[in-house]
Amino acid sequence: MAIEQDILIAVEPVNTQVVQLANTNPLYLDFSTSVNNIHVNKTKPVWHNYFLCGLKGVQEHFGLNSSTGMNCLLDGTIPPSSGLSSSSALVCCAGLVTLTANGKTLSKVELAEICTKSERYIGTEGGGMDQSISFLAEEGTAKLIEFSPLRATDVRLPSGAAFVIANSCVEMNKAATSHYNIRVMECRLATKLLSKSKGLEWKKMLKLQDVEAKLGVSLKEMLTIVEEVFHPEPYSGEEICTCLGISLEELRTQILSQNTQDGECTSDGVFHFKKLVLCKMSMCL
Repeated sequence: MAIEQDILIAVEPVNTQVVQLANTNPLYLDFSTSVNNIHVNKTKPVWHNYFLCGLKGVQEHFGLNSSTGMNCLLDGTIPPSSGLSSSSALVCCAGLVTLTANGKTLSKVELAEICTKSERYIGTEGGGMDQSISFLAEEGTAKLIEFSPLRATDVRLPSGAAFVIANSCVEMNKAATSHYNIRVMECRLATKLLSKSKGLEWKKMLKLQDVEAKLGVSLKEMLTIVEEVFHPEPYSGEEICTCLGISLEELRTQILSQNTQDGECTSDGVFHFKKLVLCKMSMCL
C-alpha cells in the first residue's frame, strides 16, 4: 500500500542545460549541475543525489545526449530516513519530472522499473517494491507486487481493517551505512553457494529464484535442497571463498557491494545462510 504523505516537485524547463534544485526545507541546501554531466556521489547520500538518480535513469533509458535543463523546487511530507521510502519517492518524482520536461512518455510499470534500477546509483541494492507501489498504488486497495515481469494485483482488505504507521523518530539513512545492503549480499552469496553445489554457472546467479528456475524444482523441493546444502553453523568469509574457489579479494570486488566490502562482509564476518534462506523462501509459501 502507499501512504498519503508524498514528495512534490515544481519544475520549469529551461534552455540552459543546467538543473537547479532547491528545497522548501532549509536543512537541504540548493544544488546545481550540468544536466548532461550527471554524477551520483555514492560516498555522500545527500538529498540532491537521489534526484540525480531519477534524472540519470530516464536519460539513459532514452539515450538523451542533450537533456532539457530544469529549475526545480521540492517539497515533501514524508519523514526522512524513517523507513517510509522518502528516498525512493524522491527518485520516482525526479524520474517523472525529467520524463515530462523532456516530452517523453512511459507506462507506470516502465517508469517504476527504471527508477528501481536508477536508485542503485546511490549504492543501495533495493528490490523495487517501494518504487513499484509509488507508481502503481490505487486508493482503497492494497496491491500484491510481483516481479519478472513487474505486475500489481488488487488485494481486497477486510471491511474496517486499519493499519497504524507510527514514526519512532529514530532516523536511519540506508545509503549512509551497510545495514541495508548486508542482507542483500547475504542472499546473493547464498544463491552462489547453492548454484555452485548444484553444478550451475554460479557466477551468473544473483537471486534465489534464479536457482529454483534453473533447477526446475518446486519451492518445497528448494527448501529440501537448502537443508541439504547448508550446515546450521554460521559461515565465515574464508569458508565462502573456499566453497566458491575464489580469493577474499575476488569476494570483495566481484560479489560484494561497495559499502559491504569491509566489516561484517569480510573474513571476520559470519553468515547464517541456512536460517536466512529458509526464512526468505518460507515467506513465499
